[in-house]
Amino acid sequence: MNIPAILVPSPSNLWTTIRSVSAFNVGCSFAALWVVVKVSGALHWRLKTTQLRGPHRTSLIYGVSHDLASSQDSSGMYERWATEYGVTYMIPSVLGQTRIVLCDPRAIAHFYARDTWTYVQIPLALAMLETSIGRGLLWSQGEAHRRQRKALTPAFSNVAIRKLTSVFYDSAYKAKAAWDAVIESSKDGDAVIEVQNWMNHISLDTVGIAGFSHDFGSLDGKRSSVMEVFDSFGNNQQASAVNQVLLLLASVFPIIIKIPTKRRNLTKKLSATVGGISNNLLIRSRREKDVNVSGRDEEKSIMGLLIKSENQDIELHMSEEEVVAQIKVLLLAGYETTSISLTWALIELSRHPDVQTTLREGLLAFGADPTYDQLKANLPYLDAVVHEILRLHPPLGEFTRVATADDVIPLGEPVRTESGEMTDRISIAKGTLITVPAAAINRSSAIWGPDAKEFKPDRWLTEDGISAKAKEVQGHRHLLTFVDGPRTCLGKDFAVAEFKAVLSVLVKSFVFEMRDGPDTPIELARGMLPRPRVVGEDGIGVPLRVRRYE
Repeated sequence: MNIPAILVPSPSNLWTTIRSVSAFNVGCSFAALWVVVKVSGALHWRLKTTQLRGPHRTSLIYGVSHDLASSQDSSGMYERWATEYGVTYMIPSVLGQTRIVLCDPRAIAHFYARDTWTYVQIPLALAMLETSIGRGLLWSQGEAHRRQRKALTPAFSNVAIRKLTSVFYDSAYKAKAAWDAVIESSKDGDAVIEVQNWMNHISLDTVGIAGFSHDFGSLDGKRSSVMEVFDSFGNNQQASAVNQVLLLLASVFPIIIKIPTKRRNLTKKLSATVGGISNNLLIRSRREKDVNVSGRDEEKSIMGLLIKSENQDIELHMSEEEVVAQIKVLLLAGYETTSISLTWALIELSRHPDVQTTLREGLLAFGADPTYDQLKANLPYLDAVVHEILRLHPPLGEFTRVATADDVIPLGEPVRTESGEMTDRISIAKGTLITVPAAAINRSSAIWGPDAKEFKPDRWLTEDGISAKAKEVQGHRHLLTFVDGPRTCLGKDFAVAEFKAVLSVLVKSFVFEMRDGPDTPIELARGMLPRPRVVGEDGIGVPLRVRRYE
């Protein structure tokens, strides 16, 4: 009689089976726990947060976030929703998240007054900042932010910037000399110049010399490793759609940003490149301090204050990691934002030759290059043009924070809740995401009037040119371009002075026109920050027709 064989698994196979089943059970348990935590958190949030009206989700996965990220006019979308649902509303975001959008000046003032404490950077922003520039001023929160900011503040005083004005002019005149040579070699008396590239050169050399006594030499034709990495971001347009999706998903799962995409690799390369430069600058400055090469004034420079902070008491002390991070922050912020603003200025002046002519005539009538104090107070039309650019084209269009505690935000204008009731305040639960659409506020017709979308510098020249509603916005000159509250841009006076000095030299010397006519379409391209680009151009190209003013 044949007795069927009974298969008895070996101890090793049995253990493998048990281990796989156990791993599966553990995985299921963690998944179930995650769902329970998320559901209970959502119920708690819904009970403690005022439920507001807002647009319906257009995607089960992304809510309306993908629409905003892919739009050439996201500020217009925010403004339309504010008109439809009220000045404070909710929008569906990624994987079931909800964001509250503030378009109410009183609510925004309350929000910014509590920035870095009650409202802090979202985990994705912290992860990205740490990867690219380290734990510096932009990354830090609360007491660490207050300490770092206090240590750096003297470097951006009026006294400090006044001494740097000559650096701004030096960079502008180097660009002028190069453009003169290009036009001289042209048979037609003009030349097509890709101005955004040159604004990058001006900004990089200026922040290097003014901030750290280091000349990158990009205006002299030297290829800087920093510039090469930045150019790579601008030339990586094809990958933008993939990066966009990954960034949206990373807002829920920040670990996604560690996926080795081309942009991730560029970010790491940028961090390593700028980190290497920062370390070299720090070593050189320490050496100069040790041999007393630096004078007393040098202690109030950016590098002098950073080195001094390493030896300060606990109130202002910064670790070496923090010092290097500050150098990276100041290099990148000083380079990227100013070059974008200067490029937009040349575009708008090319589109509006009457404004360009008025500005030029005023600058020529003034005479010699203005001093720092004259740039601030004696050239109202230059000031108007600069602030109109900052109003219409802020380098950063929106800011999102997460609440670390429950809060109640007062409103200047009542809104209707989801249940139909009117309220003049909204309750915020811990963990709520809050977005301030700065570009939308700067361009809002409800705040700035029916001509809000127009480039109109004259609005800054009369008392009634700025509406009463706009005056409720508590930012620099009623703008949110430099944010507000504890995170107000530390270098705003530096940036505005550089902007004015460079623009004054270029406009006095040259006449600018759009290469293909005043109606040439401009779109936003994705670099480190959104940049203007002439439609159809590669990378971040902005070719303008330039001729000498004679």
